[in-house]
Amino acid sequence: MHATTSAKKQQEYMMKLQAKVDALQNRLGANEDAEEITSNHIKLLHRYNEAKDAAQILIGRVQELRELAVLKDTTIRQIHEDMDLLDEDAN
Repeated sequence: MHATTSAKKQQEYMMKLQAKVDALQNRLGANEDAEEITSNHIKLLHRYNEAKDAAQILIGRVQELRELAVLKDTTIRQIHEDMDLLDEDAN
């Protein structure tokens, strides 16, 4: 058996929900669009994740270079020289 809600209670509930929406919109700012802010935030999160993934790949490459240098009993700088990877600005 399902309980029924009177039209008056439904109207009161809708008014409470609308009051919460209005309060949140006031807190956000009258001329701000929550969906646009959320969409922009998601785009920024995607960019952050892509940058983080790229950094993790680079960190892995650095670790591989260290391991290669140890195996060859040389320095990372020498590995760079052997592969013509020296930066002109490097010290």
